[in-house]
Amino acid sequence: MIVLKSAREIDCIRRGGHILAEVMDLLREFVRPGMSTLEIDEEVESFLARCGATPAFKGYRGFPATVCISINDEVVHGIPSAHRWIKEGDIVGLDLGCIVNGYYADCAFTLPVGEVPSSVQRLLDVTRESLELAIGECRSGRRLSDVSHAVQAHVEAHGFSVVRAFVGHGIGRALHEEPQVPNFGEPGRGPQLRSGMVLAIEPMVTMGSWEVRILDDGWTAVTRDGSLAAHFEHTIAVTEGGPEVLTSKNWQSARVA
Repeated sequence: MIVLKSAREIDCIRRGGHILAEVMDLLREFVRPGMSTLEIDEEVESFLARCGATPAFKGYRGFPATVCISINDEVVHGIPSAHRWIKEGDIVGLDLGCIVNGYYADCAFTLPVGEVPSSVQRLLDVTRESLELAIGECRSGRRLSDVSHAVQAHVEAHGFSVVRAFVGHGIGRALHEEPQVPNFGEPGRGPQLRSGMVLAIEPMVTMGSWEVRILDDGWTAVTRDGSLAAHFEHTIAVTEGGPEVLTSKNWQSARVA
């Protein structure tokens, strides 16, 4: 069942989302070559505590950390470690979530560390653009698969692949609610979008095959062919006035963070 949120509930999610927007700004300056992924995790957990927010991921289904940190061919759910160091030229996927007043917010972005080849930057740009296009479909009266199709069409037009194994989701009092939001599919299908829906949309895109495998840690998903992967996500409210990006403080001018 898809739960429509009231204005009060959306405001609770927005508060958490704005904290995550601040975390994204922080990480753009904080992440640098030579630091461990555990240092990043500890910094984010400390920041959330100062803001009065609770980490959404730590302990969720047994996940041991505050941030999912996925590097290069890691698609999602990378576990922070004191023994994994960031290197110049890496691309680092940072998946963030928090809870404020009992409501979840969720976002992700992939950060290039220093200079990366133009082909890799294009991967990041196309993944981010696909999210922007999907957000544009989050309007009352559209169908859920219009959101999915917007991602797939843009990604594949640029020669990249959309991961099938992981999808976006509804969000609110639970981190994962109905409906599931795939990043692929034909348009014009599925539930009709309505004001009050809140969705976490999260394209995961690879430079090669869309197939993934899970490492022995039981969490980290990597591309099966070793190709690089990018991940961007925002939490979106469908409103009568159009989509509102709850994990951005200034969507109209900033676009996708």
